Amino acid sequence: MNAPRKVVVVGAGPVGLTAALLLGSKGIGVTVLEAETAISQELRASTFHPPTLDMMAPYGITQKMLEAGLPCPTWQIRLHPSGERAVFDLSVLKDDSEHPYRLQCEQSKYCEFVLDAIRKLPSVSVIFSAPVTQVEQTSGGVKVTASPEEGEITFAADYAIGADGARSVVRRALGIELSGDIYPETTILTTTAYPFHNKLEGLSNVSYCWKPDGTFSLLRLPGVWRVSLYARDGQTTEEAMQDDAQQDLLHDIVPDAGRIDVLETRPYRIHRRLASAYRKGRVFLAGDAAHLNSPSGGMGMNGGIHDAFSLCEKLVAVLQEGTDESVLDHYERQRRPIAADEIIQQAHRNRTRMQERDPARRRALLEELQRTIDDPAKLKAYLLKSSMIEGLRRASATA
Repeated sequence: MNAPRKVVVVGAGPVGLTAALLLGSKGIGVTVLEAETAISQELRASTFHPPTLDMMAPYGITQKMLEAGLPCPTWQIRLHPSGERAVFDLSVLKDDSEHPYRLQCEQSKYCEFVLDAIRKLPSVSVIFSAPVTQVEQTSGGVKVTASPEEGEITFAADYAIGADGARSVVRRALGIELSGDIYPETTILTTTAYPFHNKLEGLSNVSYCWKPDGTFSLLRLPGVWRVSLYARDGQTTEEAMQDDAQQDLLHDIVPDAGRIDVLETRPYRIHRRLASAYRKGRVFLAGDAAHLNSPSGGMGMNGGIHDAFSLCEKLVAVLQEGTDESVLDHYERQRRPIAADEIIQQAHRNRTRMQERDPARRRALLEELQRTIDDPAKLKAYLLKSSMIEGLRRASATA
């Protein structure tokens, strides 16, 4: 058995690595266990909201992301092909955030930046190729068993954090239920260097678009656009991913584009699920291990990072300041309702709006959004909510 550490974190994604950085920067001993061989380079989240940028700035991460990513001062909902749109200007949040914009930066880059910072902390170790197989609680701590290539190892700690994603081994070991459902559609995420911004007038770097028979979204990163596509009615996902069919879907966006070179493609299903508990004894869940939502609005990864900040603040208080362990109960009280009401439900509303097919209803929705933009008070309230600032304030006010 390895020498005891204060905290074992399972999962080296954005949530687990953030937790390790926060704890390690306070000198707390942390071991991070990750099943994969390295940081995942898969097409995953890319949107960072203003409060997340504020939170990571003191650690030097936000500056690196700004250098590697693309600030998005506006985002929009758009009728295609007419180009009618509702454009949300995040500068109205200038008094509420030091970073009043969204930032488009690949999740993998964020993880690499945080990992680089962690490697400078002597109290933190990160072990890749170490899938966790067992989590046990004792009267005074936790034992986490992993199976790296060199053989099974058990790590002892005071506490453990399960930040190991939707298929969380930690959550299953705790017997915590993840209730909810799966949306019927499959998203086909495609990347291309095609310059949509030169073809669609007034396009924001983050644009959610209705087209006559469906929807698509365009999210811009340096040198590349991420396009979310959906199979046509009566078409399977596999059929839609074939080259000719994918070109056909892309030509719905720019009909005269000619061949659009596709760099990467990844299909994924969208879940709406919530863990029945965020804590069991000395083990906690955070991020996708605790909540899953539609990516519409870019709230899932950000919410997981916010989980890490909330939980680590309390762990630091207990481990270093002698605060009573009862403060750890505040984590679930503060974060689980936010996941339920502010993240999952808001993402569901975003997804439902973009799945609307009726032209009259679409126009009514667009006009309602345009009226919101024209009313300064309503616009501010809308952006405080959609940028996740309101949820953080609500959590902070929860005893």
